[in-house]
Amino acid sequence: MNINKVVVIGSGTMGSGIAAHLCNANIPVVLLDLKTEIAEKAKERILKSRPPLLFEQSKINSLTTGNISDDFDNVSNADWIIEAVVERIDIKHKIYDQIFSRRKKDSIVSSNTSTIPLKVLSQKLTTSDKKDFCITHFFNPVRYMGLLEIVKDFSNDQKKIDFLKNFCESELGKGVIVCGDTPGFLGNRIGVYAMQIAMTEAIKMNLSIEEADAVFGRPMGIPKTGVFALYDLIGIDLMADVLKSFKKELSQNDEFQKVVEGIPIIKKLIETGYTGRKGKGGFYRINKSEGKKILEALNFDKNKYFPSKKIDLKIDKVNLLELINRDDKYGKYAWSVISKIILYSSSLVPQITKEYNDIDEALRLGFNWSMGPFEMLEAIGLDNFFSKIEKLNNNPFLEDLKKKNLRKFYDQRQKYTSIETLGKIKKFVTNTEKNKSAEIFRFKDFNIVEFTTKANALDYSSMDALMKSTDKPLIIINESMQFSAGVNLNYVMDFVYKKDFKSVEKFIKYFQQTCKHLKYCKNPVVSAPSGLALGGGEEVLLQSNYVVSHTNIVMGLVETIVGLVPAGGGCKELLWRWLQTNENKKDPDYASLKVFDIIGYAKTATSPQESNPLKFLDSNHEVIINRNNLLPAARRFIEKNKNFTPPKECTFKLSGDQARKKMHKILDDLYDNKKLLDHGMEVGKELAYVLSGGDTNLNKEISEDYMYKLELDSFMKLLETENTQKRIIHTLKTGKPLIN
Repeated sequence: MNINKVVVIGSGTMGSGIAAHLCNANIPVVLLDLKTEIAEKAKERILKSRPPLLFEQSKINSLTTGNISDDFDNVSNADWIIEAVVERIDIKHKIYDQIFSRRKKDSIVSSNTSTIPLKVLSQKLTTSDKKDFCITHFFNPVRYMGLLEIVKDFSNDQKKIDFLKNFCESELGKGVIVCGDTPGFLGNRIGVYAMQIAMTEAIKMNLSIEEADAVFGRPMGIPKTGVFALYDLIGIDLMADVLKSFKKELSQNDEFQKVVEGIPIIKKLIETGYTGRKGKGGFYRINKSEGKKILEALNFDKNKYFPSKKIDLKIDKVNLLELINRDDKYGKYAWSVISKIILYSSSLVPQITKEYNDIDEALRLGFNWSMGPFEMLEAIGLDNFFSKIEKLNNNPFLEDLKKKNLRKFYDQRQKYTSIETLGKIKKFVTNTEKNKSAEIFRFKDFNIVEFTTKANALDYSSMDALMKSTDKPLIIINESMQFSAGVNLNYVMDFVYKKDFKSVEKFIKYFQQTCKHLKYCKNPVVSAPSGLALGGGEEVLLQSNYVVSHTNIVMGLVETIVGLVPAGGGCKELLWRWLQTNENKKDPDYASLKVFDIIGYAKTATSPQESNPLKFLDSNHEVIINRNNLLPAARRFIEKNKNFTPPKECTFKLSGDQARKKMHKILDDLYDNKKLLDHGMEVGKELAYVLSGGDTNLNKEISEDYMYKLELDSFMKLLETENTQKRIIHTLKTGKPLIN
C-alpha cells in the first residue's frame, strides 16, 4: 500500500503540527475540525509559527481544510486517518464510529493520544477494524521532536504496523519505536517519572528551583530547561492531567505512585492562573521593574517570587561519575535522582519492552536527553553503581547484571532502526583519537570527526582534529543535537581578558588554514549537519566539498550580532557564490551588496529549503528528512567519488571603493533612522571593507588568501574595541544581543 492522502481530525496544537509535517513530506493532507473556520485559523498558526513548523512557506499548499459535518467524506479515499481531538473517550468513540463506517478498506486509522490506553480506545471496534487501528503518539513540536511511538496490541495486523513504521521513518523522518499498550507507553512513562523524582527530591533536600534546574539539566545531559522550567514550558495544568491519568492507570504497587501527586503548591498555582509560560507564570515568571523585565523564581519556603539566581556548577562537559561523586548537596541530589531513574527504568524490562535500548532512545528522541537511563548506568560504571546503591528492590534486570559481574553491558544505540547510524558504528571502532574538543573515528575507507564541546563550539583542538583526519575521505558529523554553534567565544575572551590578542590572531589564522585545507585537500570532505550551524559552524559547511544536511538545520553567519565579521572564510565563500549569479554579470557590485545585506543583518535559514535564496548551501547539497540517514548519505557520496578531484582555487574581481560607497550610504540611512547605533556603524564599515575587496578595483584579480587577510584584519580590529567586547560579554552572560 501507499499513503497518498491523509486526513487529520482535530486542528489543535498536535493535529495542526502533524498536518504541517505531512505537508513538509509533500503528502496531501485534509485538516478537519468542528468548523472550517477553526481549521483555517490552525492553518494561519502554522504559517506564523516560531520556530517554523514548515520547511518553507510553500509547503502549506499540500494542506486543505474543512469541517467534520460537510467534509467528512474525505476519509473515504484517505490512506491514513489520524484522530487528534480532545482527550475525551466519548468524543473519540463518536469520531471512530464515523471513520470506520466511511473509510476505505485497508486504510490505517490511528489516534495521537498520549494518555488513553489502546484497549480503551478500541473497545467498541470490530475485530476486523482493530487490525487497522493503533496509536501514533507524536511528540510536540512535531517537526522538531524525533520520537514517534506506535502503540499496538495482539489485535493488530503486524504487516500494517511494519508498513507504518517504515513510512514514518523514511518519509516523515521519525525515530519510530513500536511499543505495547502500557500506561504512558515508553517516553512519557520514564520522562514524566524522572521529572517527578527531580521535583520531589529537590524539595526533600531543600534545593531551590534554580539549583534543581542547574543539576537536572546540562550536567546530566538533559536540556538546560531542567525540570521546573520544563514544567512551565509544558503547562503545569497539563502536567497535572497527565499525572491523573498515570495515577488511574498504574497499579498501586508501581513506584510511580509514590511521586504521582507531585508537590502541594501545584494545585494553588493552577487555581491562581500560574499555569506556566502560557499563563501568568509558574515556577518562574517575568516581572517588570523600572521598565525592565526580570526573571523571578518561586521560593517554596516563603511562597514568594524573588529575582532568579544563576547557579554555576563549574561543569563544562557531561560527566555523571564526577557529578554524583561531588561532596556537596548537588552531588547528593544528582545521585538520588539518577539512581532512582535507573532503578525505575530497569524495573520495567521486559514488562513494557524487551529492548532496554528503546527506553533510552525514547528519552533521547522525545525529551532530548543525550543519554537514556541505561547509558547513564554504563557511564557511572556498574561497580560504582552497585557499590553506592542500597537496595535493588527485587529488580531482576539489575540483579542479573550484578550476578554476571560485567564491566560493560550496553549493546548499541538505535536498535529500533535498521539504518547504519553513527551511534551504531562508532561503538565498535577500535582506532580512535580524542582531544578536549573532538573525537576522530578511523575506519578502513574513511574517517569521522565528531565535535564534543558545549554546543560543539570550535577552538584550536577542534581544528587539530580536522587537520589530522584528511588522510582519508572525511565525514564531519555529530551525534549531539547541534553541528556547531560557531567559534567558542569563551575561548576567545580568555585571551582578550589577558590582552593576548596575538593568540587570538594565531587561532583565527589556524581556523582559516584548516577551512582552506578542507576545501582543497586531495580527499573529499563531507559535512553532515543537523541543528545549529552558525558562524564558524557555517564556515566549515561553506568550505566542505559536499553537504548532506538534515531538514531541521539552522544556518547563518551571525558574527555581526557580537560585533565581529566572519573570519573563517565565510565572507569569502558566500561572496564567491553570489559572484557566479547572472545578476552580478549585469551589476559588478550586486554580489557585494547582497552578501552585505545577508551578513550585516545576520540572516538565518531554519531549513535547507530556506537557505536556497541565501546560498548558505550550494546547489549540489543533499537534504535528509531522517537524521539517522545523514551518515549513510555521506558515505554514499564518498563511494561515488573515489576519483575525487579537489576544486581549483578561485579569484575575485571586486570594485573596492565603488561598492563601499554604496554600502556606506545604506549604513548612513540606517543610522539617520536610528536603526543602527555607533558601534553598529563601525561593524558595518568593517564588513563593507571586506566585501568590497579592500583597496582594489575591477581591473585587479585578488586571491582567496587576500580575502582571508581582509577578514582577519577586520575581525581583530573589531575584537580589540571595547564595544565589541561588551557585546560578546553580554551575549555570553544573557544569551541575548547587546545593541550599542
